[in-house]
Amino acid sequence: MELFEDSEDWKNKLKPILVKYKGRKHPLDYQNLYQLLVMVVLSAQDSDANINKIAHALFEVYPSMETLVVSNAEALIPHISKVRNFYTKANWLIEIAHTIQKDKAIPLTMEGLTALKGVGRKSANVIMRESKVPAEGIIADLHVIRVAPRIGIIPEAKDGIKVEKLLMQALPKDIWGEIGMAISFLGREICRPTPKCPECPVKNVCEYYKEH
Repeated sequence: MELFEDSEDWKNKLKPILVKYKGRKHPLDYQNLYQLLVMVVLSAQDSDANINKIAHALFEVYPSMETLVVSNAEALIPHISKVRNFYTKANWLIEIAHTIQKDKAIPLTMEGLTALKGVGRKSANVIMRESKVPAEGIIADLHVIRVAPRIGIIPEAKDGIKVEKLLMQALPKDIWGEIGMAISFLGREICRPTPKCPECPVKNVCEYYKEH
């Protein structure tokens, strides 16, 4: 994949947020890889905060992949009924359980994760980042989709796959694992839809800040 000419330049420009957010745990309040996988699937088109609210009770009943395997969607639904698209997600989770069978068999590659029902590239990137395995892509959630073009790293695009592809072209691979989540945290805390520019650690390299 061809890098933009200034990829190393962007690495230096974005260093303040790489330092600020390095290694910070994802907002989903998971305790292990199994919980993270389940919560990532549930969080599609829903908020991390909402998934965190239902997680404790859910995992008391379903503490492992092995317990999901012997269940079914109808039994699972009451425990996730406050989640958006719960019926579809219940079926996805049961199908994932039957595919994987055991917690220790959860894959940690892009190919292995995206082969699972309900797991796209964004979810796979989150799971791989949290598991500290080498990155094969860049997290491109709703915050990254908004913030990365605003800073000026990439042109504006609405689709997460397109945004990820552009970021992978624009940034060197050695920061892929952390930069997506760093931009996401920036978007959650500072670069909101109405941004708090004076607080931003990368305002001096930001196109939006220069224009406003």
